[in-house]
Amino acid sequence: MAEPTSDQRSPVWGGRGTEPAAVDRFYSVIPAGGIGSRLWPLSRADAPKFLHDLTGSGQTLLKETWDRLAPISGDQRVMVVTGRAHRAAVEEQLPLLQDHNVVLESEPKDSSAAIGLAAAILERREPGVIIGSFAADHVIGDIRRFRRAIVEAIAVADAGYIATVGILPTEPSIGFGYIKRGTPLAVPGAPSALLVERFVEKPDLETARGYLDSDDYFWNASMFIARADVLLAEMAKTEPELVAGLQRLAEAWDTDDRGAVVDRVWPSLKKVAIDYSVAEPAAKAGRLAVVQGDFPWDDVGDFASIAKLQSGGRGSDLAILGAHARVLADSSSGIVVSDSARLITLIGVEDIVVVDTADALLVTTSAHAQRVKSVVDALKLSGRTDVL
Repeated sequence: MAEPTSDQRSPVWGGRGTEPAAVDRFYSVIPAGGIGSRLWPLSRADAPKFLHDLTGSGQTLLKETWDRLAPISGDQRVMVVTGRAHRAAVEEQLPLLQDHNVVLESEPKDSSAAIGLAAAILERREPGVIIGSFAADHVIGDIRRFRRAIVEAIAVADAGYIATVGILPTEPSIGFGYIKRGTPLAVPGAPSALLVERFVEKPDLETARGYLDSDDYFWNASMFIARADVLLAEMAKTEPELVAGLQRLAEAWDTDDRGAVVDRVWPSLKKVAIDYSVAEPAAKAGRLAVVQGDFPWDDVGDFASIAKLQSGGRGSDLAILGAHARVLADSSSGIVVSDSARLITLIGVEDIVVVDTADALLVTTSAHAQRVKSVVDALKLSGRTDVL
């Protein structure tokens, strides 16, 4: 496999030579799946969240993810795992993505299968490879600090741990999971590394306030960095049948038998999130570490998040997204996302969310933005999949 040339990787603080040698074995993996149901009706099955520009930067979330990872691993060492239906859009967004680094899912099987398959393929191609999994639809600021955290995590992974990146909380969020920090780790090149004591599901507001006040918790950004063989070994302890299936797929992946094996094996794989198959059990066993991420981060989980990003955190302005959006507003705040040329007028409404598309209109408030997922669930149950 061709290695990236020197100008395809950019230096971190102090220059490339200050980074651990393990960075040369690093491979970025981008799972690009899910429809982002809390962003309906903008995000759909055929146009999921990661294919939208939700920050006003002029680039999709997927392209922004590529732009911060390729300088670390090299653009020839980035793998994207996505659905078959999204291949053309992904390749259009990422013209430097290598064909052999496009892994297509015939149907969604959750993060364990997506990340595990990437790990199995890359370990077979390059034994000892260190992989990092990064969601395609998150927003990250301060790329220099991001890179520094990932380089620390690579050093931790090289020491045999599974590493994750914990984000310093800035508010008592109920939209994120949390990581409870444990004792410090003495890993060269990773001064902020700590053992993870446990993972915590999304809390209620009172609990989240307690986490913020205690200074013992990070937000869980769902970034996992590990040697591929270590990741698969940990997954096999809880999901042996899943890993056996992934290994069968990886064995055939770079052969002419791929199609037949995928059709036979993929439908039988268990759906399970990597938090449950790897992260939580590894934390209990003392094999999961966390590196502090001191950079701005958001998973853009709902329209309230987008409004906050657009307003710079002030929470008092009206954010407007859409190339042809036409909005008149008087004494109003919140967000308007428009895919049409229809005139939208707001008068005296606060923290409103309006999402206008050709076949569906959503009106809610920032406080209820997380409940949009329940609308999507109701549409599925009613059989109205034409608007999903």
